[in-house]
Amino acid sequence: MTLPFYRAHEDPGPSFTEVLRRSGRAQSWDDLPRDSRIEAPHGTTVVAIRYADGVVMAGDRRATSGNLIAHRTMEKVFPADRHSGVAIAGAAGPAVEMVKLFQLQLEHYEKVENAELSLEGKANQLAQMVRSHLPAAMQGFVVVPLFAGYDTRRGRGRLFEYDVTGGRYEEQDFAATGSGSLHAGTVVKIGFRRDLDRADTLDLAINALFQAADEDSATGGPDPVRGIYPLIATITAAGFERVPDDEVAERFRALVDRLAVTASTTTAKTVSGGDAR
Repeated sequence: MTLPFYRAHEDPGPSFTEVLRRSGRAQSWDDLPRDSRIEAPHGTTVVAIRYADGVVMAGDRRATSGNLIAHRTMEKVFPADRHSGVAIAGAAGPAVEMVKLFQLQLEHYEKVENAELSLEGKANQLAQMVRSHLPAAMQGFVVVPLFAGYDTRRGRGRLFEYDVTGGRYEEQDFAATGSGSLHAGTVVKIGFRRDLDRADTLDLAINALFQAADEDSATGGPDPVRGIYPLIATITAAGFERVPDDEVAERFRALVDRLAVTASTTTAKTVSGGDAR
């Protein structure tokens, strides 16, 4: 492979996707058969929650192909650069490739311009990638990401969600996407407060994914036997940081213990009420 060279008036600028397009290496979905369906693994569910110090992003680890579990340890939360992250839902292969291209685009821009792209610019760039993926989405390879980061200019966390056409929407407090997003989003909506700290926000994200897995078969819950737990990361002024698996496991055990106590208390009250009658 040789590097492309351009004359001054042909300079593609800081856009890595434009470099790919001009060199003829941009991915094309036009040649895919439109009358056949490929059972590609799909990944869900992911959530993003804003809190005082930044944003928490979390995603389960299951990928499904039809009614089969294709992967149990898929990663759906990735760093985009130092102060932002992206979480994926939808067709697993194209989603991961989109994330890799997005990471390269941000790195390429920073090297060419010697400056980090603004958080708004990063969100817009991802929206263009989702929009350019629309032909594949029309053939069943839908990719719908979440994007979040710490805005160093505004000094707070921000988060964005997208639709399949590349529409970009900034959310104030939380966002969720994937097959379990309805259940996860409901849990977050009920438990969200503007004064949440890191610990409370992690517990809220964990509870959201747990409840989504309880209602949605495509969402994977905690698997203590295999040591598989959702992937969670925080994005603050200090940057993107993955929450250690040990901490996630401990918080899940605490959640299960609380739910067990609640269930036993409810059962005891029901039995006591029945005896009284």
